[in-house]
Amino acid sequence: MRSVSSSNEIGDMVRRLVPVSAGNLTLRVVSALVLGPAVLALIYLGPPYFDILLTAVAAILSWEWSRLCGHGELDRPGYLTIAVVTAAMAAAGLREYAIAGWIIAAGAMAVAVLASRETDRLPFWYALGVLYTALPCLSIMWLREHPDRGREILFWLLFVVWATDTGAYAAGRLIGGPKMAPGISPNKTWAGLAGGIVAAGTIGALAGLFLLGVSPTTLVLVAAGLAVWSQMGDLFESSVKRRFGAKDSSNLIPGHGGLMDRLDGILAAGPAVALLVWLRGASL
Repeated sequence: MRSVSSSNEIGDMVRRLVPVSAGNLTLRVVSALVLGPAVLALIYLGPPYFDILLTAVAAILSWEWSRLCGHGELDRPGYLTIAVVTAAMAAAGLREYAIAGWIIAAGAMAVAVLASRETDRLPFWYALGVLYTALPCLSIMWLREHPDRGREILFWLLFVVWATDTGAYAAGRLIGGPKMAPGISPNKTWAGLAGGIVAAGTIGALAGLFLLGVSPTTLVLVAAGLAVWSQMGDLFESSVKRRFGAKDSSNLIPGHGGLMDRLDGILAAGPAVALLVWLRGASL
């Protein structure tokens, strides 16, 4: 009788872990297997290939954000948002980071002014879109080109965020429990956050020791903090979608939704790591 009960318990755990839609899961896995190695390869190669990728990513993110603000349509503030973000990334690709910063600042104000003249448009959200989509991509480009192992730090950052997402998903499905923010993201639990922290700390220490040769103790703490911060980024993006009544930022990636849906953790963690590197003046 005990073996039957144990089998049922294991079966229940498996059913909780596996999504209801096997087809959707297959799409997610295939998309991840295709996109993940391609991104890592471009990071390894560096400019101009990685710069082109980041510029394209920033343009797509600004397109998705603009469509959210326009309730599925692009309007004049949306087109201006995309143009500003793309121009800022082009300047950053030439290593003119100061010019890129001025483009972002002036562009955000111009977008806000234009949006204020449009009927039923909120200038704050359009201006925020310029900052939210351009600054993280700008930070990641700067981080990749940092002379003190920037490429390795960026690899480490991606591994930590991916570990956070995987650990949070697995713990949330297996353990469940109280919700973190049911009004914003009904599927996120405190158990999932704990699982993400543990996974990020573990992978952060191992990957950091291999890639950077830094003390595991230090990296565990940094990775754990990034796990929390990236989850906050996920919640922020969920709150934006809920604000505009959208389930996904777009349907660009099969099984994943939009690019913003997949990069919300990176968009939060990227600037944080770049800031840490800048404050230390050298490496992580």
